[in-house]
Amino acid sequence: MGPLSARLLMQRGRPKSDRLGKIRSLDLSGLELLSEHLDPKLLCRLTQLQELDLSNNRLEALPDNLGLSHLRVLRCANNQLGDVTALCQFPKLEELSLEGNPFLTVNDNLKISFLLPKLRKVNGKDASSTYSQVENLNRELTSRVTAHWEKFTATLGPEEEAEKTQADFVKSAVRDVRYGPESLSEFTQWRVRMISEELVASSRTQVHEADSPEKPPEAGAAHKPRARLVALKRPDDVPLSLSPSKRVCASPLAQVEGGPVAGSDDGQPLMKLEPLHFLQCHSKNNSPRDLETQLWACAFEPAFEEGATSQTVATCGGEAVCVIDCQTGIVLHKYKSSGEEFFSVAWTALMVVTQAGHKKRWSVLAAAGLRGLVRLLHVRAGFCCGVIRAHKKAIATLCFSPAHETHLFTASYDKRIILWDIGMPNQDYEFQASQLLTLDTTSIPLRLCPVASCPDARLLAGCEGGCCCWDVRLDQPQKRRVCEVEFVFSEGSEASGRRVDGLAFVNEDVVASKGSGQGTICLWSWRQTWGGRGSQSTVAVVVLARLQWSPTELAYFSLSTCPDKGIVLCGDEEGNVWLYDVSNILKQPPPLPAAPQAPTQILKWPQPWALGQAVTKTMVNTVVANASFTYLTALTDSNIVAIWGRP
Repeated sequence: MGPLSARLLMQRGRPKSDRLGKIRSLDLSGLELLSEHLDPKLLCRLTQLQELDLSNNRLEALPDNLGLSHLRVLRCANNQLGDVTALCQFPKLEELSLEGNPFLTVNDNLKISFLLPKLRKVNGKDASSTYSQVENLNRELTSRVTAHWEKFTATLGPEEEAEKTQADFVKSAVRDVRYGPESLSEFTQWRVRMISEELVASSRTQVHEADSPEKPPEAGAAHKPRARLVALKRPDDVPLSLSPSKRVCASPLAQVEGGPVAGSDDGQPLMKLEPLHFLQCHSKNNSPRDLETQLWACAFEPAFEEGATSQTVATCGGEAVCVIDCQTGIVLHKYKSSGEEFFSVAWTALMVVTQAGHKKRWSVLAAAGLRGLVRLLHVRAGFCCGVIRAHKKAIATLCFSPAHETHLFTASYDKRIILWDIGMPNQDYEFQASQLLTLDTTSIPLRLCPVASCPDARLLAGCEGGCCCWDVRLDQPQKRRVCEVEFVFSEGSEASGRRVDGLAFVNEDVVASKGSGQGTICLWSWRQTWGGRGSQSTVAVVVLARLQWSPTELAYFSLSTCPDKGIVLCGDEEGNVWLYDVSNILKQPPPLPAAPQAPTQILKWPQPWALGQAVTKTMVNTVVANASFTYLTALTDSNIVAIWGRP
């Protein structure tokens, strides 16, 4: 398609007219248009245009000066747009469609909400929730930039040149002011630059008017009382309020309340956590009255840099997968699949080479559940880029291999565990997975755990019938394998066949498992157990210690660990979170006490308010902390995501 012509515009415009100035609706979809084909001199003659369809073209950008000041509806789906700032030229825009533009991310969605104050719908959805998110972010960023300005100006001498120091301030603000998750850094830095430049401009005006350069300008938004950030005000993302009297409570069993834990760098008690956010973001039919949807699994996104930590967590339950920023409580992304019930999520980080040859880091989230399908979600771009038809029955759990970022284990109610290679996305940003191994189980696998010291060689699984181990080395010829060893947790044949519904490595040697006995969590040595097995197919584990837990007879409370801090976590049927400083327990000289060790602390259920009454009781199905133990996320069977944080 070549450049547009007036004749073409009149042919595709409505109402039919021989004058461009009378056209109100124009369809230019599917014409293979490039950005240079949009001639501003021609399009600016459409003075009454209110609706424009540019979908299914090859646009990489929109020209800045199209002159369509009356435009209210714009459709740009299925193009190659990489930036949205040109949309500010349409101040009356009310509806916008940008689906199918793979280079746009959640940062662009936030920019759109900031640039277009009259926008009501984006991609067919209500835009008000994103406005709330932008407002909260803007309030916090304004406060932080203002504080940075005050600190910056306090260090300046009277002889320093004003223009140079103001330019230095903008650079330092963009570099140093941080807030929110890494996935929103493009938007936050964009806004920090704008706020900084506005602050500098305000300062210049004040200097000219009042001749007082030492006094920083008073930014009204920053000096108002700061509102507590809450989740997006979507109908289905309902933040719950917390009674001020309900805070962290220590268990009467605990010997130390908020006591120091090994690994605390600043002397601050590592266990001191406070409830931050309570969200209903998995509601069935988007109902704020839904306190019944069960939430099953969560996982923190891998950190972008070595030594960094993540505050972004993925949660699943019902027909939705949500990605939440723990600091702000903002639901960054939400993926829904009608008729699905998600049971498990797992992250991996891939280094993808673009068509232009640039390397980009992708965080890919795998989600699976009732329908036996694995969906691979490109979280930043907000779309599903692959579906694996993995099993004919429901998938109970999945996990990526720590040794190979594209290798994914799926465990199903069909009593099979399959190892997949999801590969790298093609030029259309789609995955094509291949099957590497099939592992047969004698009972339903519930938890998967690659062995920490040899993740490419052995896989542990907690199953309905016990704890089993498989050889997963890919240099072996058999592509279908049976269990190599079954582990039992006490002497005697009666110990086999017990459900193991919690399984995780505390470090390269110590395994935490739950389900083999009521009211306890077992710590056992992989190295000693494996080293003493000989040729046996059933081996008793070498128990190091037992941890006291809830005496409930209910099952499927998943435990997790924070290996960098030596911590084990588990929820219970009362809504509590049990925390154990395992590093301190394992430092005790042998023999360890035979009696189960008390938890270091129990976080009592804070009883948030929903529908005008306190949610006094719930079950915490799973609880996970990030690597630095700054945030903890607990999922309940009452559609509540509870986020705790260090003060």
